[in-house]
Amino acid sequence: MRKITDFNRKWAFTKDADSVPEEMPKRWNYVNLPHTWNDIDGQDGGNDYYRGSGYYAKKFDKDEFPNAGKHFLEIKGANSLAKVYLNGNLICKHEGGYATFRAELKDLKEKDNLLVIEVSNAENDYVYPQKADFTFYGGLYREVSVISVPETHFEMERLGTPGMKVMPVVDGNNANVEVCVECVNAGTDHKLLIEIEDAKGGRIATFEGNGLEQCAKFVIKNVHLWHGKKDPYLYKAVATLIKDGEELDRISTHFGCRSFVIDAHEGFLLNGQKYPLRGVSRHQDRWGVGNALTRLHHKEDMELIRELGANSVRLAHYQHDQYFYNLCDIYGIIVWAEIPYISEHLEKGRDNTKQAMEELICQNYNHPSIVVWGLSNEITMAGNPGNDLVANHMMLNDLAHKMDPTRLTTVAAVTMCDPKELYLKVPDVIAYNHYFGWYGGDVSMNGPWFDKFHREFPNVPVGVSEYGCEALNWHTSNPTQGDYTEEYQAYYHEELIKQLFSRDYLWCTYVWNMFDFGADARNEGGENGQNHKGLVTFDRKYKKDAFYAYKAWLSEEGFVHICGKRYVDRVESMTRVTVYSNLAKVELLVNGKHFDTKESTNHFFYFDVPNEGETHLMAIAGPHTDVSFFRKVGKFNEDYRLKEKGAVLNWFDVRQPEGYFSLNDKISDILAVKESRNALEKFFLAAASKSQEKSMMGEAFSNSEMLTMMGNFTVLRLSGLMGTAGVNVTKEELLGLNEELNKVKK
Repeated sequence: MRKITDFNRKWAFTKDADSVPEEMPKRWNYVNLPHTWNDIDGQDGGNDYYRGSGYYAKKFDKDEFPNAGKHFLEIKGANSLAKVYLNGNLICKHEGGYATFRAELKDLKEKDNLLVIEVSNAENDYVYPQKADFTFYGGLYREVSVISVPETHFEMERLGTPGMKVMPVVDGNNANVEVCVECVNAGTDHKLLIEIEDAKGGRIATFEGNGLEQCAKFVIKNVHLWHGKKDPYLYKAVATLIKDGEELDRISTHFGCRSFVIDAHEGFLLNGQKYPLRGVSRHQDRWGVGNALTRLHHKEDMELIRELGANSVRLAHYQHDQYFYNLCDIYGIIVWAEIPYISEHLEKGRDNTKQAMEELICQNYNHPSIVVWGLSNEITMAGNPGNDLVANHMMLNDLAHKMDPTRLTTVAAVTMCDPKELYLKVPDVIAYNHYFGWYGGDVSMNGPWFDKFHREFPNVPVGVSEYGCEALNWHTSNPTQGDYTEEYQAYYHEELIKQLFSRDYLWCTYVWNMFDFGADARNEGGENGQNHKGLVTFDRKYKKDAFYAYKAWLSEEGFVHICGKRYVDRVESMTRVTVYSNLAKVELLVNGKHFDTKESTNHFFYFDVPNEGETHLMAIAGPHTDVSFFRKVGKFNEDYRLKEKGAVLNWFDVRQPEGYFSLNDKISDILAVKESRNALEKFFLAAASKSQEKSMMGEAFSNSEMLTMMGNFTVLRLSGLMGTAGVNVTKEELLGLNEELNKVKK
């Protein structure tokens, strides 16, 4: 019978080897898997994390595994290029950092076998991703095991397959279920047994055939549907190969029976019922760990998503750990799954996108939680190469439909992408990443943009694949776009919730992001190396106020939350207190006495409270309470104000003569005057031309229309984003621009 041996402990590791060793190294460091070598330098900023090769070595004896016909090494994730050597011989290569792959361990010696895995996250021009706003952690960052099977077994080698494909189709009150398996070295003298079990383990259907038969068809009468969070009911399919009464190999998978429709007017419907997808996006990393997550980490992430009340998750921008897809099945969280075809179309990358899509679908077909396959994300960020990009999307779309005719395809388009772009006509449904109110524009623009799209393209299902803004532990009573305060993030999401959740035609809405995540190129918000758009901090220890705004709308678990707990010292004599609750009425006590009771249909409650001395608050909603306090101070606490460090200038470094422009002025104001507009465009054009890459953002910084859209930014704030986009400017260059602007009257 099949046996799985944990192979995660005591690997020798180094980044300093010149070649693959022929004997077990004695001076390498020992690590346990999962492991990444970028858990520190991939999160500290500077865009200088190690991108190169790392070597893992392990010595073992054959008797560590059971006596079996074949042994397969299973690697669930190695980012991003891997070569596997057994006793000096190359036995496997894999290109792509996010899918499971296997290698047969042939001709094992009785003693002292040496297994070496060379992993590289070095830059190249043919494996995705190469340009994106997240850290490409290197390493054997997921579990590794050895699977031992007899000569006759279920398929192990093709695309990391689970060996079984379950295809349920709901038909009225019943479900027609086809189960297909792939058998190796099986014939008519082998018996193939396929069984269907209900959620309690009771057998409800059985098929018996021989080893040459690959598929069985069943009808589940009065089928119990998988209905998302409301009822995530799972069946189980079990396949067994038998000869002469002896079980040789057995595999199983859970599956769910459900139907869904994505309609241009009605949005998402699950099992014939409206079921708007209100979700979050997720990256697979965390502080001090990188992407080498354990199952406990995955479980904690799921519990936080469930607490929020989301019913869907976009697993960006690559294939995630199988364990997390399993959790989505179990808890009824609907999934947008995608490949890492992102930011930049690589001329030599077509084969890699094809492989990534084949692996994604083959390895994840049985998950009822998955409803769409994502073809690409912001792929025109670096410009649109035209026909080749369209052709690549057509290939991926056809491939996805051929491998899986039951699900739809989608893309996530960047804001600047014209809805008439040809590649957007390829997938079944589309979605847009919009950051109006953060990266330019105004927060009020989000809903109207989609209304305009819906009027112009009434038959195209459209959703919101990303929206969000950054927040750290900065605070103010007057939040403004770009200040990185927790208060502005809360305001932003209040407005987006009201705009997006009220538009029934949107088939999905996904917050970017559920958690802060590593982006080593970022130099923003006073803490480099991270994207801080998360509703929860990178270490998962603090839920930002915006988290509770969504919980108020999405969770059925009663609660009340007072915002601004980290904003204690306040200057104003009357201060705004915001409370979130999913109950309709909130009472506020001030210093133990009733202050006011408010009702709200949108779950947001606002109280203007006198600020005198130290004020203690208690919010009451039904049986639920929350407490907080603030105190009156005479001067604003500068610990609450962001002060950028490093090469990026601070506002107080900038000379700004009265009546003249400076870096601290808004782009919209500067563009309104010819002389200052010319100076600004000249500066950004020069910055883009000297950048090492022809990035979309580089082009945007020299594009008048793009600069107009970013009109609410100050030049200083926009310059802070340029390094993230691969467009680097020096402090001296910024001061030079400031001198030019100082010559122009407002």
